[in-house]
Order: sequence, then structure tokens, then C-alpha cells
Amino acid sequence: MRIYKILLCLAMMLPAFTINAQVLVDVKVDSLQLLIGEQTDITLGVTLGLKQKLQLPKLKNGDQLIPNVEVVNVQHPDTNLLDEGKRMEIIQRYTITAWDSSLYYLPPFEVNVDGKKYKSKSLAIKVYTVDIDTLHTDRFFPPHTIMDVPFAWSDWRNIVMYSFVVVILLLICVVLFYHIVNGKPIVRIIRRKKVLPPHKVAIIEIERIKADRKWAEEDSKEYYTLLTDTLRTYIKDRYGFNAMEMTSSEIINRLIEDNNEDALSELREIFTTADLVKFAKYNTLINENDANLVAALEYINQTKQEVDPNAKPEPEIIKETDKKRMNQVLTMRIVMGVLIVISICLTCWLIWRLVDILL
Repeated sequence: MRIYKILLCLAMMLPAFTINAQVLVDVKVDSLQLLIGEQTDITLGVTLGLKQKLQLPKLKNGDQLIPNVEVVNVQHPDTNLLDEGKRMEIIQRYTITAWDSSLYYLPPFEVNVDGKKYKSKSLAIKVYTVDIDTLHTDRFFPPHTIMDVPFAWSDWRNIVMYSFVVVILLLICVVLFYHIVNGKPIVRIIRRKKVLPPHKVAIIEIERIKADRKWAEEDSKEYYTLLTDTLRTYIKDRYGFNAMEMTSSEIINRLIEDNNEDALSELREIFTTADLVKFAKYNTLINENDANLVAALEYINQTKQEVDPNAKPEPEIIKETDKKRMNQVLTMRIVMGVLIVISICLTCWLIWRLVDILL
């Protein structure tokens, strides 16, 4: 009884082993009839076990199955699973053509499975010649010469446009690199600074001295020092020589050619009184101080030079802080890096398009 059960189990397992071990080789052709130069596909299908090793025929493009029957293309094999994944089917397609009219017998395809050879069935194809009308020989034409491909702006439009974009991006990168290396900002803030003429600056300063009466009442030396310094600054800005480093007599002698006698007389009197106060400890009276202040205003009004109202104010460049400059340099580096990456990508695309069009 026990032997019977063992034999029964072996009998039930035998079909499975038979299915796994069975190798099927099938071949078919898409078209049995061709014209010279036409192409057709041969499909080779091999069914085998999932763990079995298969070696297909070693054919490549340009090989001949038989004389005048050539393999044009060998496609990549496809795999299909069968019997719930226990078996598989390998499908290999070959594209062939024939170069002479005849009935061709194609030998069986031979495959190797686990070291054992299996053959497919044989095939036959009929190749026909192209009918030629021998009665109308005037309809035969020689082959055409090589034709030049017509220029199409649509093929080159994007290439030209993106080439300009690449050039512009590279120029921007060069400008950014120059500014980064030399530490120059891209954007510089310029503010128009309104500059007062020398006579207005001097009058404002004299009005300030006049408003502070303690100089005239308590300290005549400080009072005349401020007054003469104001006049010296005015003369320096008005006539263009360094009156701050000159003595009173040198200033008077320098202004003889530029001022009239009345103006020089007032200026000479102010400087003389100031020298006496500063160096000879001369004590002045209040009315004398006021008179010299008025004389200083008179001298400025007589010698002032009016400013053209249409003149544009001088520009003033606002300097940036170190932190702001560093942030701007970092931003320029990031922008330059992004532009370089975009330029490289566009350049690669342009090269690919050029090769595609020219070849």
C-alpha cells in the first residue's frame, strides 16, 4: 500500500517535470511573398523553463541567412511569462530582405538550451522581380543627382535666437566677474547734492556770529577770529587761492587785481582791527564790532559771484557699508553661477541641434 502511494505521487509530479523540461521552438514569417528589396520580419519564439539558459542564433545586421537573403535588423528580444511564472517565452525578431528574384528555402533556426540544441521548422519565401515596361523605353529616367537640402529658416531660428541668448549671458557673467574681482558694486546710488555758493555760506556764518552776542561782548579775540576765518574761507572759495594760510597783507595784495578800492578798504580795516585784537590785545567797543560785521557783509555783497540757476548740482556718491557690499558680492556670485549653468545647458543644446541639422 505504501509503495502504491509513492508511485501515485511520482505520477502526479511527472507532468510538472515534463512541462518544465519541454522546449518549444517556433518560427514564422510575416510575408511569404516579397518584391526585390522589400523587407519582412521573421519571428523566432522559444518556450522553456524559467531557470533554463537559452542561447539564440548569433546573427547581426548585415549577415546573410543564405546567399541574397540579408539580415537588415536584429531587434532586442522580448520575454513573456507563462504557466503562472513557471515557464517563459523568448521572442526574437529579425528583419530580412532579398536582392534577387527566386524561391528561397530558409534553413531552420538553431537555439541552445542548457547545452542542448533545438531547431525550428524551415521557412520558404518567394521573391518577385519588379515588372519593367520594355515597350516604353522613353519612360526610363536616369537616377537623380544629389539634391541640396533647401534652406529653411524654421530650422535655424531657434539656434540663432538661443545663440544670442548665450552670448548675452556670457557677457553678463564677464561683467559680474569684473565687478566681483575689483570689488565694484553693480548698482551705485548717486544723489544730487545742492552746494551753496561761497557768498551764501559766508552770510549764513556771519548771521550765526551776529546772533551769538557773547563773542562781541566778552571775548573780542574769539569774535574776530571767527569773523576773519569766515572771510578767509569766502575768499578761498571765491577766488581760488588758499587765503587760510596767508597773512592779512598777503591777502590784500593778492586781491588788488580783483577788487575795487572800496571793497579793499573795508576788508583792510577789518583785518587791521582783527590783527590788533589778536596780537596787540586791543580792546574794541561794541559799536566798532558791529561796524566791522556790517563791513564784512558789505564786502561779501560787493564781491559775490551769482550762480547760474540752470546749473545742475554736483553728484554725490553714497558709499555702501561692508556688510551690504558683501551681500551684493554674494548675490553676484550666485547669479553668475546660475547664468553659467544656463549657458552650458544652452550651448550643449545648440551643439546637439547643429549636429542633428547638418548630419
